[in-house]
Parts: sequence; structure tokens; C-alpha cells
Amino acid sequence: MSMDFNFLMNDIATQARKELTDGGYKELTTPEEVNEALTQSGTSLVMINSVCGCAGGIARPAALHAVHYDKRPDNLYTVFAGQDKEATAQARAIFGDDHLPSSPSFAIVKDGKMVDEIGRHEIEGHDPMSVITHIQALFEEHCNEI
Repeated sequence: MSMDFNFLMNDIATQARKELTDGGYKELTTPEEVNEALTQSGTSLVMINSVCGCAGGIARPAALHAVHYDKRPDNLYTVFAGQDKEATAQARAIFGDDHLPSSPSFAIVKDGKMVDEIGRHEIEGHDPMSVITHIQALFEEHCNEI
């Protein structure tokens, strides 16, 4: 019995996308969508999604649960590293030279500029609750009460 690797990866990527969009995140798949979304005024949480285990077991659950908080960003966005390569590259360009490209990761963008981030090294090997707490600390610092 053989398994088609591309079929398997497409299924995994589809599920990984759906988890976030079902949770209220808007998927940005082109550089143009990234520019339009991330250069507007207001505060946005951007999750750089991935198919790796720490994305599925830690980052995506944290992204979905962290938004249940008194202070939240105006917008929830996601780009998919390794899948929507140009959109991810454009997001990272907007994040600036100080951004450490990694996936999964999170960035807080305020009025078109990245003001904070959580890199893979702060996700991988951590439990989801500690990542939720970290995201909510960024909300506390950068977002308004809703």
C-alpha cells in the first residue's frame, strides 16, 4: 500500500487553515492581501501558521483560546508559511528587520508596524497555556478593552 505524500500534506494544510478561519482568523494568501490588512490603522494579531507539530499542538490552540480575553486586537490574521510563500514573505517584510522569521509564530502589528512578537522558540516545548498567557500579556500591553 502506498500513500501519496502530496495528498497527505494538502489534507494536513487544509485542516490547519480551517482551524484558524473557523476560529475567526482571516487568512491572507497573497502579498496584496497582506499589504492591505497589515498597513491599516488599528491592532492586529498575525499568526504565522505551519504544519509542524508545535503549530498543531500548541500554537493554533493558543491562538484560538487567547482571544477570549477582555483586551483584544481589532483584527485576527493568519499567513501560512511553506504554503503561501509570497504572502508570508510580505508579512515578514512588514514586520521589519528585527523580526526573527520562524513558524509558527505570532506578531502584534499596530498601525502598520510590528510592535511585538512571539517566536517559535517561545512556542516549541512550551505548554499551550503558557503561550496563551504570553499572547494575552501582549494584548494587555498593546490592545484596547472590547
